[in-house]
Amino acid sequence: AAESPLTRQLNRLTKQVTIFAMCMGIAFFCLSLFVVHEPFASSFIFALGMVVAFIPEGLLPTVTLSLAMAVQRMSRRNALVKKLDSVEALGSTSVICTDKTGTLTQNEMTVNHLWTATREYEISGVGYAPDGQIEGEGRSWRAVDDADLELLLEGGLLCGNARLAEPEEEGKRYEVYGDPTEACLIVSAQKGGIDRAELEARMPRVKELPFESRRKRMTTVHALEYPLEGARRIAFTKGAPNEVVRLSTYVRVHGAVEPMTEELRQRIMKANDTYAADGLRVLAVAYRPLDGANAGAGIPDAMSDYTPENIERDLTFVGLEVMMDPPRPEVAAAVAECHRAGIRIVMITGDYGLTAASIARRLKIVEGEGLSVISGFELSKMGDEELKEKLAGQVVFARMAPEQKLRVVTALQEMGEIVAVTGDGVNDAPALKKADIGVAMGITGTDVAKEAADMILTDDNFASIVAAIEEGRAVYSNIRKFLLYILNSNAPEAVPNAVYLLSGGAVPLPLTTMQILTIDLGTDMLPALGLGTEPPEETIMDQPPRDPNERLLNRRVLVKAFLWYGLMASIVAMAGYLLVNMLAGWPGIPLAGLGDDGDPVYIQATTMTLAGIIFAQIGQVMNCRTETTSVFKIGLFSNRRILIGIVFEVVLLVILTTFPPLQGVFHTAPLAWQDYAFLCCIPPVVIAIEEIRKAWLRRRERSRAVANR
Repeated sequence: AAESPLTRQLNRLTKQVTIFAMCMGIAFFCLSLFVVHEPFASSFIFALGMVVAFIPEGLLPTVTLSLAMAVQRMSRRNALVKKLDSVEALGSTSVICTDKTGTLTQNEMTVNHLWTATREYEISGVGYAPDGQIEGEGRSWRAVDDADLELLLEGGLLCGNARLAEPEEEGKRYEVYGDPTEACLIVSAQKGGIDRAELEARMPRVKELPFESRRKRMTTVHALEYPLEGARRIAFTKGAPNEVVRLSTYVRVHGAVEPMTEELRQRIMKANDTYAADGLRVLAVAYRPLDGANAGAGIPDAMSDYTPENIERDLTFVGLEVMMDPPRPEVAAAVAECHRAGIRIVMITGDYGLTAASIARRLKIVEGEGLSVISGFELSKMGDEELKEKLAGQVVFARMAPEQKLRVVTALQEMGEIVAVTGDGVNDAPALKKADIGVAMGITGTDVAKEAADMILTDDNFASIVAAIEEGRAVYSNIRKFLLYILNSNAPEAVPNAVYLLSGGAVPLPLTTMQILTIDLGTDMLPALGLGTEPPEETIMDQPPRDPNERLLNRRVLVKAFLWYGLMASIVAMAGYLLVNMLAGWPGIPLAGLGDDGDPVYIQATTMTLAGIIFAQIGQVMNCRTETTSVFKIGLFSNRRILIGIVFEVVLLVILTTFPPLQGVFHTAPLAWQDYAFLCCIPPVVIAIEEIRKAWLRRRERSRAVANR
């Protein structure tokens, strides 16, 4: 399997950090050996401590924790992730290829219009409860009132496999087993007074030609208790109106069979287009007698020869069943959030083009002029370069076979996009596998689709994809926050030692090797891990998709870590070191006893340097929690893991400075209350300085937004 963007970035980061740490180690070794003239062994140990200081030991646990926490949050938002690294890949998504039915819409079909060659009907009621009636020409209609209406409702009901179960509790929804489209045809027949059990007893099914995306229709063959047009066997076909009309040689008019004329074909397709333009889905119903005088030629005797080629021709058109699948109410906001985040949405559906375009406009997936609606037939005749030109603009794909998704996904990836694809059928598996993120439907999805996907939506809802993308972006952001925090502690570790080396030893070493290891392996670790669990920031979806080639450790992170946060902490560390010396009488006495390990001033000074770095990091971990948002807005105490980490590092400092056996190992001494008073002032000052910078950044962003309106 191909590496995820996160895996590639971590591999690159590992090399970067290794090279950087080794270079720093060699530089400090040479300075210690040749400038300060320390013994080889001391210089080597000193350099080794600096190498360890510049390696982020907690990176892998933080990445794993951040991914795991995101998966946990996503599961609460109806998205189940199968592989951890898929979470971050979601954050890089720049295009979502989504189907329509059930994902953008509620998948609760309701037939609201019926159309025959003689009249149009409206049906009241919403959902799968058979509450409503058929109305037309100012009166209510039952199926028995009109032969064409009756045959339309019967054909729609018989040509399907769905089942409806009444709710056990009052107020609950009907359970649908099978295709929701077929379920709503059952309801429309019930509203017309047709009893399903009685009908199926009168017209038992003897053969089925299942729906195929290529044919865009389905046919069932039934034996008749009472002859119809002299036939004892009949085939009902339902499917896309243009396909059914194309195969229809006859049409039912007032209960009689008449030849299909070009004028009637145009009337049917005009009605279909009118409904589709309103965002309604349309199915056509037709039939064919398989024996008797009106059967026509070419009907095989053996049922094994009942094939689509033999049966689905010379049909008699009956009418149209028009249904509404309303958009999910939360999808419009999710679409707007995608646009704000710079994520394009490409609808790929098996529905009619006008229906797809209408839904796309209603949800504002596309806006303005210049929309291209491409059918599966048109796509099959289109070259790769022409397809890419269309994909660069606003496009909706309609009447698409599931396998054609693969070509669209491949073209988008060749254009440099990170693509998420939704699917539910067996034929969707290649596209789901090819996509950077394959998203299967948990309710309507097949086992094959779920196996091929990286993520499963438990509610089949487009809004859940957007929520997952938000969490994916948070993962990458949290890893960056971890790096920023870990690297900014390297500066106050390196600067005091650099002062010692560059002064040729005139400034005694402010921080010992064991104290450096205390910071890296002790006090830094838990707060850094806490940063990996930060929830997404409010502004995270206001940014464009991240370039998958953008490095985790880029110039912006390095500048912020070393020249801003690191500089602040370095000043604090050296200030603590000098404060102890000044209180002891410096410059009237030698600075820190000239580095004598037995000198209490020197031990106190190195302890204060260590404590200053730790307390500076308390402020810096709070600063690292957000990019520009005020930490007070998200709450200083809202991340429990960071608070535990802060308590741990303060307790560890107290233990190392008060427990005698550890004092000798870590070169520490007890701190007085005056020392702690100074240390407690550090975090608020560090936070306040950063809050001023963030406020300035927020004001600048608002000014830019106003200027761009």
